[in-house]
Amino acid sequence: MCPDILTTPLSSILRPAVTFLLREAHVTGDNLPFVLRRRPRLLTKSVEQNLRPTLYFLQSTIGIEDVSKCATLLSCSVETKFIPRLDYFLRIGFSRRDAKVMFRRFPSLFCYSIEDNLEPKFDYFVVEMGRELKELTVFPQYFSFSLEKRIKPRHRMCVEKGVCLSLPVMLKSHESRFRDRLDVCCSSSMPGT
Repeated sequence: MCPDILTTPLSSILRPAVTFLLREAHVTGDNLPFVLRRRPRLLTKSVEQNLRPTLYFLQSTIGIEDVSKCATLLSCSVETKFIPRLDYFLRIGFSRRDAKVMFRRFPSLFCYSIEDNLEPKFDYFVVEMGRELKELTVFPQYFSFSLEKRIKPRHRMCVEKGVCLSLPVMLKSHESRFRDRLDVCCSSSMPGT
């Protein structure tokens, strides 16, 4: 919820914000209600001080061409939300180019907590899974899966079976499909089959 909307001036903030979303961020009229339901705070942000600088950062620094697909990010702060996450990926070993690729592929990555999400999942990825950074560049959605309910259990099953699956195959599949793939990999790698 966003109670600030009730006290936001219509002519100086609300109307310019809607105009900005439609004209500059290219949110369609049909999609605007969905975007505003998901992020009503967009209506309380100044176009000049918040929305336009954020749009510029996403387009020119990160390289996201169609910001309308991630318009909810426009209410976030470049200084307190985006830059710290970009810097985090640089600190842990990604090149600036690869970090930008990850954010272009999965803009929601900007919304995850560094301490509560990114760090524990990255530590598990490197220490326990022993995987390469390039896999996260290709599949940054890894960070969207639950560490305890999806990543760890599936990784353990793969280790027990002696199978190494790609991250998307390991994490995106429904449980039954994952187990079927694991069984196929195990049976096809057994000698004499």
